[in-house]
Amino acid sequence: MSSRERILGRVRRALADAPGEDAPVERTYLREHGDRSVGETTELLAENLADYRAIVHRCAPGDLAVTLAGMLAARGAKTVLVPPGLDPAWLADTDAEQVPDRIESTPHELDRIDSVVTACAVAVAETGTIVLDGGPDQGRRRITLVPDHHICVVRVPDQVVSSVPQALERLDPARPLTWISGPSATSDIELDRVEGVHGPRTLEVVLVGPQPSAEVTS
Repeated sequence: MSSRERILGRVRRALADAPGEDAPVERTYLREHGDRSVGETTELLAENLADYRAIVHRCAPGDLAVTLAGMLAARGAKTVLVPPGLDPAWLADTDAEQVPDRIESTPHELDRIDSVVTACAVAVAETGTIVLDGGPDQGRRRITLVPDHHICVVRVPDQVVSSVPQALERLDPARPLTWISGPSATSDIELDRVEGVHGPRTLEVVLVGPQPSAEVTS
């Protein structure tokens, strides 16, 4: 008996009890790993965002405008790109010139913009991923890829899910989805990391919602 015949014989014996080709194959996948509370899920998101070198901020809804203004000022941003559906109140306190997103804008014009502020469609805690779907408060894909500084606002807990399967349930596959896990980065064979090659070098994420209670120590 040849080696080929021995291998095929083992395969046939292993498949002897398997259902036929037309029988449905049932696969069960975990929709999330572990049973976490809303607070624990948010903490995991913040931890994984930071692990990807994103800068994470937290604030209450009423402090969002002040928080964004402070972030833009700290960056030294003179101009900020604004998607057409972004809530005007978010940037009410900034001194930076607000530049509307225009179809006519060229890549060179977008490259001269200091910062861009957007919302998001959903954020995935287990992978530290922000997903944009081109909604009015997010704008077209290119406005979050060309400017070197992207501030993304995530509403907690409404836009935070534990896992990718849960995120997919909320997303429309017909929309232009951009999945962002930290600032743009790549590395060569020597593992030298370079950021900003195909997207912004700096990603800042603002988690807006109820703030975690301070720990009480005795």
